[in-house]
Amino acid sequence: MYAYIKGFIKEIQSDYIVVDNNGIGYLVYTASPYSFEMDKEYTVYLYQYVREDEITLYGFKSLEEKNLFLRLISVKGLGCKMALPMLALGSTEGIIDAIERENILYLKKFPKIGDKVARQIILDLKGKLAKSDEAVNQTSDELVEALRSLGYKASDINKVVKNVDSSLDIEAQIKEALRLLLK
Repeated sequence: MYAYIKGFIKEIQSDYIVVDNNGIGYLVYTASPYSFEMDKEYTVYLYQYVREDEITLYGFKSLEEKNLFLRLISVKGLGCKMALPMLALGSTEGIIDAIERENILYLKKFPKIGDKVARQIILDLKGKLAKSDEAVNQTSDELVEALRSLGYKASDINKVVKNVDSSLDIEAQIKEALRLLLK
């Protein structure tokens, strides 16, 4: 599991960038590849998506953007390929505001987001995206990523994460979450 990569941008395409880190080029799908500049060094925050037939890296310029992406993909019926265009076409503040105000029309403007998915986004995320939870979200997102990589479903993870003591270090949080998941 990767948290971030620091390197120089060597290629920019319509949906991805290639980040050179110590002579290895990492293909990273990103919401706004043209916001990066060629041959300039960046820290790109990563989410590694692993399936039986696919390993993909998704990259973000800020932790706030990554955290919103992780929250969006936790919504039932909303995957990485639907969440990334949301970040490309809308600002993180705009998306959060639309969710908090239950603005279904704003959410439906994004590709592949219909009425049903927009309502599910609001149902799952309203009240959970407050700015004051930023530090807690960063730790819980790390925990969510670890549990996802172990094969647990997002719905099970979301039930358990809020009951884990966030003052513990990440290893202790994972152990506590696993204990709760096995109950």
